[in-house]
Amino acid sequence: MSEKFYGEDHEGFRDVVRAFVARHVEPFVHEWDDRGDIDPTLWPRFGEQGFLGLGVPEDLGGGGTPDYRYRLILSEELARVGAASVNSGLSLFDDLVIPYILGGTRAQQELWLPRLCAGEASAALAITEPDAGSDIRGIQSTAVRHGDGWRLNGRKTFITNGLHADVVIVVARTESGLSLFLVERALDGFESGPPLDKLGQRGESTTELFLDDVIVGAESLLGEEGNGLGILKEHLPLERLSIAGFALSAAEAAYDWTRDHVRTRTAFGQRIADFQNTRMVMAEMRAELDLTRAWLERAVIALNGDDLSAQDAAQAKWWTTELQQRILARCLQLHGGYGYMREQRIARAFVDGRIQTIYGGATEVLKDGVGRALLR
Repeated sequence: MSEKFYGEDHEGFRDVVRAFVARHVEPFVHEWDDRGDIDPTLWPRFGEQGFLGLGVPEDLGGGGTPDYRYRLILSEELARVGAASVNSGLSLFDDLVIPYILGGTRAQQELWLPRLCAGEASAALAITEPDAGSDIRGIQSTAVRHGDGWRLNGRKTFITNGLHADVVIVVARTESGLSLFLVERALDGFESGPPLDKLGQRGESTTELFLDDVIVGAESLLGEEGNGLGILKEHLPLERLSIAGFALSAAEAAYDWTRDHVRTRTAFGQRIADFQNTRMVMAEMRAELDLTRAWLERAVIALNGDDLSAQDAAQAKWWTTELQQRILARCLQLHGGYGYMREQRIARAFVDGRIQTIYGGATEVLKDGVGRALLR
């Protein structure tokens, strides 16, 4: 980890985060995953510590610290204990929902940001539909004029925190193009389905959402009508860097767990670490992780300077998430039969990490987009 990248203040923040995670997260990770739901009291505790809305201005309840290195430290410490589901919920708040609301009106900001930053309210982002995933232009949900407001109809799927969200940012098609709306759960016609039976990240509930003639006021429109696609593209670099950051953090954590395992586990009368193949695999992984760490740090500095391009964010996302798959597979292999047991952190990290190359833009879609940009 680069000394220049993290300063004394960052490491002081890490100490606070690590102590908090050790007390309020690590002992319960397996329980929440097995139950399929994170304890809802965790988020107010996050809020009390100032871990939610780090980049939100202080007068709106946030930390007033836009330096993304602090947010990355949270990802690293959650990955270190295998808390992928908790990070998913945190990323939803800080890296997806909150930036959209920060781009809204002052009234929208004052209504939602203080409660979200305090962990007193929760939110979700509803983009994906049964026939529209990485292809945002395929969205079929509609919003038509209804008096001074709008009437929404449609179906969303794979919505993180869809079961609990008090407010959902819904992407729908209006007469002038895609638009974004802040939709409260309590409205008539707005329902969520049961939790979907996911392979991994089972602690963070994921559901379908149904909008059946949901009426919202004019004040619910987020941004300008028809500018939804532009707003989504504007926020993609942060979303993808968020995924990339946790992908690398999870891979580094798996490496550390594996290094400890091979040093103590024996086979054929010697430590697993004493086999030449083990040493070579560990060396290869360390080199890949160190090189990717340097690249990711550069991307974070670019984000801090508002200079992270969509192309660079896409490259960072697909590279780190594919690296995560390779590292986790090799680390699980070095754990042997123990690695196949669900109570082992490496086994849970293996299934938790599989979604990383799919959401936020599938690897194939991102590669094609980068290639088009390079050859345009």
